[in-house]
Amino acid sequence: MITVQEALDIIEENTCLLPSITIPITQALGYVTASNSKAPISMPPFRQSSMDGYALKLSTTDTYAVLGEVQAGSTQTIALQEGEAVRIFTGAPVPETADTVVMQEHTTVDEDTITLTKRPEIHSNVRPLGEQLKEGEIALSKGTLLNAAGLGFLAGLGIAEVSVYQKPRVSILLTGDELQQPGTPLRYGQVYDSNSVTLKGALDTMGISKINIDYVPDNYQATLDCIKEHLANADVVLISGGISVGDYDFVKEALIENGVTEHFYKVNQKPGKPLWFGKKGATTVFALPGNPASSLTCFYVYVLPALRKMMGYNNTHLQKNTAHITLDFTNRFGKTLFLKGTVTDGQATPLLGQASSMLKSFALSNALLVIPETVGEIKKGETISYLDLNG
Repeated sequence: MITVQEALDIIEENTCLLPSITIPITQALGYVTASNSKAPISMPPFRQSSMDGYALKLSTTDTYAVLGEVQAGSTQTIALQEGEAVRIFTGAPVPETADTVVMQEHTTVDEDTITLTKRPEIHSNVRPLGEQLKEGEIALSKGTLLNAAGLGFLAGLGIAEVSVYQKPRVSILLTGDELQQPGTPLRYGQVYDSNSVTLKGALDTMGISKINIDYVPDNYQATLDCIKEHLANADVVLISGGISVGDYDFVKEALIENGVTEHFYKVNQKPGKPLWFGKKGATTVFALPGNPASSLTCFYVYVLPALRKMMGYNNTHLQKNTAHITLDFTNRFGKTLFLKGTVTDGQATPLLGQASSMLKSFALSNALLVIPETVGEIKKGETISYLDLNG
């Protein structure tokens, strides 16, 4: 059995970036850039008015003759002399000889002239050429996660396509004849499948959409055949349950027979000790514990960083922070503990319901509080580390 850090190191060493592809920016939400995107134009590409008002060459006079107007999208050029102005609107190009835009609220209008009621500072309300970005500069760096604002930023530069890392194809295999689908009647001894919903939801949150879910009957040949099929068609295979040592736990043996190399089995942690990690070629396999809270804990601690690395993230792990624990806590197990908890205003509170089968406390958590295997006792007010489940 290995430590949490040893498990993380092994996964890191055996996880590689997926290839890059070029796709339209309209399809790139949630992808990570595979190269630097350089600005093909400056932003803004011309001197631009930031207000509705009057563009003018500021002089000692307060009265200006209005020669016309310039609206957003206008391509006309107007040369202004001292004492002259044009009506201008937000986003419109500022005439080259103008140096200031005065807000319309700071003027009075009399037919074709304006009088300043409040003198502006020179260059007021004029966005300079390239104020945000100059042509040829890096717009977004390699490794940037593309959110809605990032896509809009690239679109505003006229960039229609972007090079990104592929997202992984993920298979979720559920073992156990006792599993039934929500919405169907339960017979005695059966339970509803929650792990497929939980894992798919976690993948959906990461923007991973190529997800294949399959159910494996509790017999060896079916387990062997199902794993073989998904190894050939997925970048990552997540197997829920069947990895322990019971008479109907066939996963470990079936993985080995299918040529998957075992890199580790069992981690000194609670929950989630019976975690298995292996590879076959470029395909990564995590055999997760069947208990729901154990499965989701292993996903956040181990699977999520591997997926993020494949997708090109610069920061692959959930954000790790510190807080002060709100009660005394004893680690009686000699294992690293991942406690479902809440962190508010720097105060960390473990929740009731820490059993590996319990998801309610997970649903109410915003953090996994980490108690190292080397720590036997923590006193109220002491500092502990936690993983931010929103990070």
